[in-house]
Amino acid sequence: MRNSTGSTTPSAEQNRPVRESVQQLRDGGKASVLIIGGGINGVGTFRDLSLQGIDVTLVERGDYCQGASGASSHMIHGGIRYLENGEFRLVRESVIERNALLKLAPHYVKPLQTTIPIFSTFSGIMAAPLRFLTHRQGAPRERGAVLIKAGLTLYDAFSRAGGTVPRHRFVGRKKSLQQLPRLRPDVKYTATYFDASVHNPERLTLDVLQDGLAANPRSRAVNYVSAVGSNADGVVLRDELSGDVFTIQADVVVNATGAWVDGTNSALGQGSSFMGGTKGSHVVLDHPELLAACDGREIFFEHSDGRIVLIYPMGERVLVGTTDIETDMDTPAVCTDAEIDYFFDLIHHVFPTVRVSRESIVYSFSGVRPLPRHDDTQPGFVSRDYRIERGTTSGRPILSLVGGKWTTFRALSEHLANEVLELLQRGRTVSTAALPIGGGLAFPQQPRDVAAWIEANSAGLPPERVRLLLGRYGTRAAGVAAFLAEGGDAPLQTTREVSTRELEYMVRHEQVQHISDVLIRRTALAFNGLLSAELVEEIADVLGGLLGWSESDRKREVEETRRVLQEKHKVSVQSLVA
Repeated sequence: MRNSTGSTTPSAEQNRPVRESVQQLRDGGKASVLIIGGGINGVGTFRDLSLQGIDVTLVERGDYCQGASGASSHMIHGGIRYLENGEFRLVRESVIERNALLKLAPHYVKPLQTTIPIFSTFSGIMAAPLRFLTHRQGAPRERGAVLIKAGLTLYDAFSRAGGTVPRHRFVGRKKSLQQLPRLRPDVKYTATYFDASVHNPERLTLDVLQDGLAANPRSRAVNYVSAVGSNADGVVLRDELSGDVFTIQADVVVNATGAWVDGTNSALGQGSSFMGGTKGSHVVLDHPELLAACDGREIFFEHSDGRIVLIYPMGERVLVGTTDIETDMDTPAVCTDAEIDYFFDLIHHVFPTVRVSRESIVYSFSGVRPLPRHDDTQPGFVSRDYRIERGTTSGRPILSLVGGKWTTFRALSEHLANEVLELLQRGRTVSTAALPIGGGLAFPQQPRDVAAWIEANSAGLPPERVRLLLGRYGTRAAGVAAFLAEGGDAPLQTTREVSTRELEYMVRHEQVQHISDVLIRRTALAFNGLLSAELVEEIADVLGGLLGWSESDRKREVEETRRVLQEKHKVSVQSLVA
């Protein structure tokens, strides 16, 4: 089922009872601010406004972080390539926010050593000014050492603000091959610098959401609720699970539905043509040889067609991406066979002796970037910056967010919240610039500190179980461990990654409504290729009991989960029993 946030949700017209959270929205009937869209930017704005004491309601037609926010390259980066576009403001803001997130969300945001293999010295020097002036690639011509050195020197200068990120390093061919022996033997140099990665973007989004809910008891957030219209009484909402339709009044409406901003505005009677997104796809590989070849680093480079691509390890898997393709907004974003061939070609481009095949793919994902509409600018040169457009819907102010990237979500949310506060004639009372995010508060990072934290917060659970919870929830794991210890917990038979009581926690506190919510966004089971038919069935049994599914509901959920995994992520769930 296609929706205004661009995600594909389980086909959920199951006539379920109206949820308590939806009933509260319906009974309340009014909020100072209504945010439509539960990606990272909508959720970040929700948190910011809640912290200012604003009663804010957020609705998301699918699950939180299900659209483009969950289909990112999992990077928190300054955007070195944006320098070539002349987007110096964006790069400065991005490196400041990257440095801040390393401190504010250390449970999810980690330093990422990044290496650029370089195969020429002077290539691209003449083409770079033309790209800067025209925002067009021209004939593919890879950037050489001189150009990359200049860019990294400027990048270092931007990175000084508020961070301890090391400066870049340049080494020649001999040392490059000593460090990364599987590189192409004709490599001339490698340049290494540091950015950051977010291994759990979905969980970080949930953490930001939980902060917002805790900050103001009058604030509400509900997933699987869509905005379907607007009238004199307010914005018309529909519960995608029960089919219930109701109206909520709001003094200000915020449209944060990403690439589907125009579709949402149209539904609200406010036509617009702001967006022109591009599709980006990725594959996740179970490939020990490629994992070893990366040596713990992201390999970030320009492919032969001029596109910037990446290969980097995430745990025991390797993420490879990304594409940047014009897309039909009405067509579901999926990773195609042609894109997979492209990814294998780019791996061979830098690691010619590493062989990959489709058998190594454990997961794939694709999303539509929320880029502003452009004319003849090539996709790679469309600005990743953001702007806020003002309009009205049935006489109420509506702010539409155009653009935005993961790294700058906190600053963007602050900017958007400030515009809302101005419309409400309210002032800012709290800054989020130095405010830890959720489980990042007092998060232990050194092995000794981690061991001490686990011992102090085990609640009687085995240390390895608490360690897993700490990685999944940050220091919020103390509350999760206490909940699990309160009674009735048991590991699933098909995995040690999650337990029956933890599934209950996810239902009670994280608004899980579907099996795919657990497999894809509350855990990394799908991403890491740890699924089986038996696991899906077992989770269906537990969730069915918690959510009151009938047997037909349960069967439909299992079938729909299989469909979503197959069609969206190229995962065919097989039985463990031969």
